[in-house]
Amino acid sequence: MEYTEPTERFRLEYRIEDLAHHSGATVRTIRAYQDRGLLPRPERRGRSNVYGDAHLARLRQIADLLDRGYTLASIKELLEAWDAGRGLGGVLGLAAEVDGPWTDEKADRITRAELDAAFGGTPDEAAVADAVALGVLEPVQGSDDEFLVPSPQELAVAVELYAAGVPLSAISGHLRELRGQVEHIASRFLEFTTEHVFARYLGNHPPTEADAAEAASLVRRLRPLAQQTVDAELARAMRLFATLHLRRHLDPELPPEHADLPQNVALPAATMRAVRALVGEENTPAFISAAAEREVQARTLDALASTHLKSE
Repeated sequence: MEYTEPTERFRLEYRIEDLAHHSGATVRTIRAYQDRGLLPRPERRGRSNVYGDAHLARLRQIADLLDRGYTLASIKELLEAWDAGRGLGGVLGLAAEVDGPWTDEKADRITRAELDAAFGGTPDEAAVADAVALGVLEPVQGSDDEFLVPSPQELAVAVELYAAGVPLSAISGHLRELRGQVEHIASRFLEFTTEHVFARYLGNHPPTEADAAEAASLVRRLRPLAQQTVDAELARAMRLFATLHLRRHLDPELPPEHADLPQNVALPAATMRAVRALVGEENTPAFISAAAEREVQARTLDALASTHLKSE
């Protein structure tokens, strides 16, 4: 989005209702922005308030930044920096880099008939609703018979699993579990790179033009690293676990699968944040392990006491 500097004389003049119409904001929102210092006060003409092109441009800036996920407080800082002579180009370039696609995969479309045919030919409304809730399918506005497929690869995996005999409900449940674990990985990667890479560029609020531009360049360089790391580690883990799994099924005398291996459990993000705040990042795994062990011991004691009382 291209922005122009405000001028002293407005090329066009608007009443607040007209400004709301052209900007897409409500009259109430415009007044709220004025109260918070996000929008310059209008020019007073007799009994009327007059707005101009600069107000319209500023409202569009605010809307664009809100769409990028900025809060009103951070937007105010950015706009004040811009008004003071520091450009927004670097910051918006960084935002565009982060908001950009993190995969080369292109979205596709699929009709309802094609979808039904891919999953056995029998319509399943519950499964379609589940896929929409998960974001695997997105309804196309104005069409009841077509869906957008953000990740054709993900849908293709579901088709292959279904053809192999996996029920649709199990596929959805597995995706939910997998998504929680992958989101944890993504969160940790962002925390790691922010601490060791981006903190030096994002220390100022807002960052300088040069720092924002350098951070945007680093995002482009580091973007593929997360997926490459996950791909390599997934391949390593699949080799390990698939071999153990096969050996167990070929030799019934082997101990239960994964009995001596660490197990991963997805915890809610809010729980992880609370634990980190309580004991620190480095102590979080030990704390969670100790808490789980204490809970198991407490339940074992409760069960023993209950059994004893019932026997009396």
